[in-house]
Amino acid sequence: MADAKLAPNLPDWMLEHANRYLASGGTDGHMFTVTLPERGKITAPALLLTTVGRKSGDKFIFPLFYGTEGGSYFVIASSGGAPQHPGWYRNILANPDVEVQVGTKKMHARARTTEGEERLRLWKQALEFWPPYADYQLKTEREIPVVVLDPVQ
Repeated sequence: MADAKLAPNLPDWMLEHANRYLASGGTDGHMFTVTLPERGKITAPALLLTTVGRKSGDKFIFPLFYGTEGGSYFVIASSGGAPQHPGWYRNILANPDVEVQVGTKKMHARARTTEGEERLRLWKQALEFWPPYADYQLKTEREIPVVVLDPVQ
């Protein structure tokens, strides 16, 4: 992931978080804590997802909250409830081969969008580690994708 760079246009809080994560090799930043006015204090696990840009071909790093399912991880393509999917999600639609860092552990993975019962089950789990996802869904007409990252050898 040495040739990867932080995604452009990340909000300041995500930029600071990702830089801390990268600088520490994953020992700092894996657990993210924030106090939100409407929700209080939330601590959620975060990973770094590296995708290949669908237009540039460059590798970009995105810090994302995650859950686990068996030996896989899952992330939510919320973009804070924006009307369009986040760039990382559009990148994985073009190329599902990604790199993932969870704490100090790094791996290659293949991303896939969930549907039906699997999506609903994982969405409910996501609301447990990051309750604001419910608010984001109310802000947008699109169904927010739930993406599973299956490790590959």
